[in-house]
Amino acid sequence: METGGVFDSLLSGVCVVFTLGMFSTGLSDLRHMWMTRSVDSVQFLPFLTTEVNNLGWLSYGTLKGDGTLIVVNAVGAVLQTLYISAYLHYCPRKRAVLLQTATLLGILLLGYGYFGLLVPDPEARLQQLGLFCSVFTISMYLSPLADLAKVIQTKSTQCLSFSLTIATLLTSVSWSLYGFRLRDPYIMVPNIPGILTSFIRLWLFWKYPQEQDRNYRLLQT
Repeated sequence: METGGVFDSLLSGVCVVFTLGMFSTGLSDLRHMWMTRSVDSVQFLPFLTTEVNNLGWLSYGTLKGDGTLIVVNAVGAVLQTLYISAYLHYCPRKRAVLLQTATLLGILLLGYGYFGLLVPDPEARLQQLGLFCSVFTISMYLSPLADLAKVIQTKSTQCLSFSLTIATLLTSVSWSLYGFRLRDPYIMVPNIPGILTSFIRLWLFWKYPQEQDRNYRLLQT
């Protein structure tokens, strides 16, 4: 096997491992819900948006015939479905959660109908689906910026997860390289904001270490 082929295989494996590692961070929330029989301190919307993101990229990978995208997002979709099911089971107010789920799934079904019926050309469908997935992924990476502003305001990083930050950084870097190797901007470009926001989070962890957060809270009391 040529050197380039070996590198591509290794890069593909790295993308799978890092991404599944990032998705598996939700297992701690799953364990929390199971142990406490509640959804206290667990956010539902990230599970739902990640599910939609996984299903979109799964469709893109299937249309493109990319095994790496298919494996990662198929497993990711299964995990998010598990998290969503657990949240629905333990959530006392199911109506609002079901409404959010139905709304996003309805948008997803409309998207499938549009790409399947109104865009018959496979190449045009691939490009438009790639653009949709890219925009959605970028919006996901940029959505926590409000939390970062809150960290600066409160001088506390308690609302941030260091392990998730590292997982997001490694995942974003690996997929950016993967997209670059494939010359696929739809894969490469949307992961760049993930790299940038991860470095911002790491800087915040350095600026406001959690030990300092505990001392700060003690002084406040």
